[in-house]
Order: sequence, then structure tokens, then C-alpha cells
Amino acid sequence: MAKTTGKATRKAAAAKTGAAAERVAADPVAVMLDLVAEQGWRAVTLGRIAQASGLPLSALYGQYASKTDLLTAYARRIDLAMLAALGEPGPAPADAAAVKDRLFEAVMARFDALNPHKAAIRVMMRELPGDPVALACFLHRGLRQGLDWMLAAAELDAGGLSGAVRRKLLGGIYLDTLRVWLKDDGADMATTMAHLDKRLEQGLGLLTGRGPLSRLREKATTST
Repeated sequence: MAKTTGKATRKAAAAKTGAAAERVAADPVAVMLDLVAEQGWRAVTLGRIAQASGLPLSALYGQYASKTDLLTAYARRIDLAMLAALGEPGPAPADAAAVKDRLFEAVMARFDALNPHKAAIRVMMRELPGDPVALACFLHRGLRQGLDWMLAAAELDAGGLSGAVRRKLLGGIYLDTLRVWLKDDGADMATTMAHLDKRLEQGLGLLTGRGPLSRLREKATTST
């Protein structure tokens, strides 16, 4: 009987060790997103993230010094997933319609990457305005860099004044479409795609530098 009990104890200990190993292997970024979806952004602490990840606080600190670091890491993963989905760059877009197609593909690839954590993103869109530091991190490190890479995918320059205009315009289109995507539960994201297509068409002139002001400058140059 004692021998059987000893075996059971060792088996339970081994199972406990295996479970601990699984917890240690948990990804803190994914854990944070799951917790945010369940508990809200403000309620989730680094301590809860470490515990749910199976990590001591010191180990979590060695990877991520703050919740905003975790948020930045997530944004970078989304950028990488978007770029991987787009694949190798093809020939330069021949016209404005081709630029629009490239931007459409880039934005939709980003939404594809965001889809698994839509519940957490809903919460963050609602609660981040109440956390100025996290919001600044999201807008500057996350959104701005993502916009630059979306523009790069369409071979549009993000530098200088014209680049700043493009980034601001694409950012408005992206955030506006993001709100539609958050409510779009269709597997094919048809509502999101239709909205994005319409918004890109509306802003295409400014995005490509072929807006009204550009045409006026060209006309003035030609007339002189």
C-alpha cells in the first residue's frame, strides 16, 4: 500500500512539474491579452501577468519592464505578421489604383493578424484613453510604426511634410476602419473590406500626392 502511495505521490509531483514547465513556457504577451479581454486593461497588473505566465516577477522584468513594453512587443508582432503575409515586394505600383490595392492588402493583413485578440483590442480601445502613458505608447510606437510600414508596402514615402500628411491620413482611415472591424463578426470581414475600400478611394489623391493642391501646382508650373 505504501509502495502504491509512493508511486502516486511521485506521479502527482511529476504532473505538477510538467504543469509548471508549461506555465513557464507561456508567452507573457499572449497572457496579457487574454487577461485584458477577461478583466480589463486597468485591472491587469504585472504581478497577474507573471503569475499567469508561470514566471517570477524578476524573469518577467528581464523581458518586459512594463505593461507598455508588452503592448509595444505585441504591436511589433502585428507588424511582422502583416509584412510576412504580404510576402516579397513586387514591382513598384504603376498607378494610383495599384497603390490603393497595396494599401488595402496591407491594412487587411494587419486585421487578419489582429483577429485572434479582437476581444482584448475592444477593451483597450475603450480603456486606453484613461491611461495616457499606454495611449502614447500605442499611438507612437505601435500605430505610427505600423503606418510607416503600411506606406512602405505601397512604396509611399513616409518622410518629410508629405510623408507626415500621408501618415496622418492613413492613420485616420485605419482607425476609422478599425472601429468597423471591431463590430464585424463575419468570417470574411466583408463589411470591413467594403468600408476600407471606400475610405481609401476617398483619400487616394492625397495619399499618392495627386490631390487638388498638387494638381494646382502642376497647372501653375505648366502655365509659366
